[in-house]
Amino acid sequence: MKNLMKFLFIISSLLICYSSFGQVKQDTSSLYRIETLDGNEFIGKIISQDMENIIFKTESLGTITISKASVKRIDPVNKNQFKNGEYWFDNPQATRYFWQSNGYGLKKGEGYYQNVWILFNQFNYGITDNISIGAGLLPLFLLGGTSTPVWITPKVSLPIAKDKFNVGVGGLMGTVLGEDEAGFGFAYGTGTVGDRNTNVSLGLGYGYASGEWAESPLVTLSAMIRTGQRGYILTENYYINTAEEDLLIFFVGGRRLIKAAGIDYGLMIPLITDGDFVAIPWLGLTIPFGKPVKNMATAPKKKK
Repeated sequence: MKNLMKFLFIISSLLICYSSFGQVKQDTSSLYRIETLDGNEFIGKIISQDMENIIFKTESLGTITISKASVKRIDPVNKNQFKNGEYWFDNPQATRYFWQSNGYGLKKGEGYYQNVWILFNQFNYGITDNISIGAGLLPLFLLGGTSTPVWITPKVSLPIAKDKFNVGVGGLMGTVLGEDEAGFGFAYGTGTVGDRNTNVSLGLGYGYASGEWAESPLVTLSAMIRTGQRGYILTENYYINTAEEDLLIFFVGGRRLIKAAGIDYGLMIPLITDGDFVAIPWLGLTIPFGKPVKNMATAPKKKK
């Protein structure tokens, strides 16, 4: 119990240190973001439009004409996406931290591919706005081995209060190809307080291996704090009670957005060991694919 209290104190202190990242209120209800097929992005007000063109007024370029044939997508701009005069893009990896999932879910039609240190590979895809499915593998056969872990990861997300509190329930079910009776799994539930950019999640789960469920639960406490237009602070932490000792694994690092892709970096630190300090580097890449089915905003029509 003392180790668990120490664990909660460390995370609470970290969150308090970064709680000063505020939001600048700005009325942007009439603003839109237009992304064109050649990769350009414009933020401004739609003055008018017809069957072929959109007359678009931007702050930096003035009034421009955009051909509808060149438009990839149009999204309304939320006022909370403006911070200190900068536009902050949506979080393309909002449903997880380093690896642990939170209470938010992928939207229907969007997905991502995650890779960690070359060997860890996982895909996730939104079937609906509340249900997603994923699959992954560790291709150890590439290193001369015959055993290869594979798994699937179903998840259900329930929005209790929009952009304030979400609950996620899911699991991991897998096996090791090339091994007999090598099934393993994990079932979890997590509650997330905050929006898709800055939030805290508390989770509880039970692992399964060798035909038996774990006697004690795995407790997780994770947080995501957006620090700028393309930067995040991440922390993901595990408390495990075993027959021999308590184990605390502490992840700390960040995420950098490059276009839509995200690069996660940090250290994994087992805080309760035999006395030796160990810090294992973490480097991951996440590449989104697909797009929400209902992602095109309805732009205002030209007034007669």
